Amino acid sequence: MLTSKQRAYLRGLAAKEDTIIHIGKGDISENIITQTKDALKARELVKGKVLENSIFSPREVCDILCTECKAEGVQVIGSKFVLYKRNEKNPIIELPKKTKK
Repeated sequence: MLTSKQRAYLRGLAAKEDTIIHIGKGDISENIITQTKDALKARELVKGKVLENSIFSPREVCDILCTECKAEGVQVIGSKFVLYKRNEKNPIIELPKKTKK
């Protein structure tokens, strides 16, 4: 579970990322899920876009991909969404530490 500080940090990193996942008309296929899993493994942070002809809202796509890929939804703004999943073997992104109260 991400803290608000970690989420804010990831949003900042995502602003510089290219959109690599595009969801168009039709269902979210196995191919899209596999592509997303591979991208998360390689990059940890993935930005996607839901095209206007999609039957899903960006929030729905984010939730479905989070469930399928065991990732965390960082944000959904307009037609774009950002996913994060830590690579346990080879972490790339160093998150701010969780502070204890």
